[in-house]
Amino acid sequence: MPATEPLHARNGTGLSRPGDPLRGLDAAPSVAILRVLRVTLHVGFAALLGVAVLRLLVSNERDPGRYALAGTALVLAGVYLTGTMMEKRFAAGSTARDPRRYGVLWLGIVTALWALLLAGSSDFAWLAFPLFFLHLHLLPRPVALPMIALMTVAVIAAQWGASGLPAPQLAVVLGPLFGAAFSVVTGLAYRALYREAENQRRAADELRRTRAELAATQHDAGVLAERERLAREIHDTLAQGLSSIVLVARAAEKSLAAGDTATAAARFALVQQTASENLAEARNFVRGLSSPHLQETSLVETLRRLCDTTETSSAAGGVGLRCRFELDGTPAELPQPYRVTLLRAAQASLANVRDHAKAGNAVVTVAFLGSEVTMDIYDDGIGFDPAGLAARMNERTDGSGFGIRSLQERVTALNGSLEIESAPGEGTVVAIRLPLDDAPEREQQ
Repeated sequence: MPATEPLHARNGTGLSRPGDPLRGLDAAPSVAILRVLRVTLHVGFAALLGVAVLRLLVSNERDPGRYALAGTALVLAGVYLTGTMMEKRFAAGSTARDPRRYGVLWLGIVTALWALLLAGSSDFAWLAFPLFFLHLHLLPRPVALPMIALMTVAVIAAQWGASGLPAPQLAVVLGPLFGAAFSVVTGLAYRALYREAENQRRAADELRRTRAELAATQHDAGVLAERERLAREIHDTLAQGLSSIVLVARAAEKSLAAGDTATAAARFALVQQTASENLAEARNFVRGLSSPHLQETSLVETLRRLCDTTETSSAAGGVGLRCRFELDGTPAELPQPYRVTLLRAAQASLANVRDHAKAGNAVVTVAFLGSEVTMDIYDDGIGFDPAGLAARMNERTDGSGFGIRSLQERVTALNGSLEIESAPGEGTVVAIRLPLDDAPEREQQ
């Protein structure tokens, strides 16, 4: 309620947290000055009240009314202390009850008690000066200034009455006037410092709020990015492997139904092999590692093996697909993100050829051209219209159609390019180009 309010910047507890980079905004010089003024105001009020009570009891020993005035002074001290303590507890977050709504009432009670004391003894006249600051802080200026003027007149009248002179002396008039003028100027400076401290507190709160919102946004973006990464990895590894298992298992079931146990056994062996590879992929996936194939062999050997596996699994599924690998140029050592992207691109593209293209031939060509590495996946299947590819993928609700979008995101992340050339009845070519100029930087990511 009293003038202590601006000295407790409110960010929940009122003070900045240790280690907070915005702490300096709350610890501004204006706040320190306000704290000194607050302490000075309270100490000054207590000292003036104590001196006045002491003088009252010593100099008016024969006046029986001095005890009533001393009791009134104790009531004033209690009311003043209660108001300041309530405000301090609220500012520190110890209570949720805001005492500021009672500030004017509190000030009115304090002023009324002071007026009773002043009427009984002029020794309490000097308490008016700390009260001037409270009026300037808690009341609007058009109300505070007339109240200060009225209190100044009361002080002059009390001093004049105590002097016993028929007319007030010049010192009796000028002393309270100069004191009131000084209090008003100091109080206005206090209000200016208070506004500055409040503005700094609001700026610090806004910066904290903005920082919290930015952190939340970055967290959400990280969650979405990780979700996309997981979706790509699952689609390009586990989903493709499970699809092969389903396809070969169906073919094995047909062989068993036809009584061809040898073919069924071979196909079940292929199912077991594919499941084992998928299990290895899953374990490495959980550990955050790359493909186990790339850990064991080079990219060229892995792609060559992928073509052989695709041809075998297609044959087991009753699809007569011939798949071969071609190399152009001298293989260069590629960063891990490049090798993973090219492998996943080949896996996804060959899976599409096997499942949808109805092709007889597929060719995976990797070319090392010095400043870039390229990979083309060609098939002589039924082809499609690339113009409607995006719309068809968006219409699918069964989780399929994610491969091209996933591949595009992988290639874009490496500043590469992806082109798909196809037409109905003319086969398909998926062309990928990855620049090697910033490959060392990509290796660090």
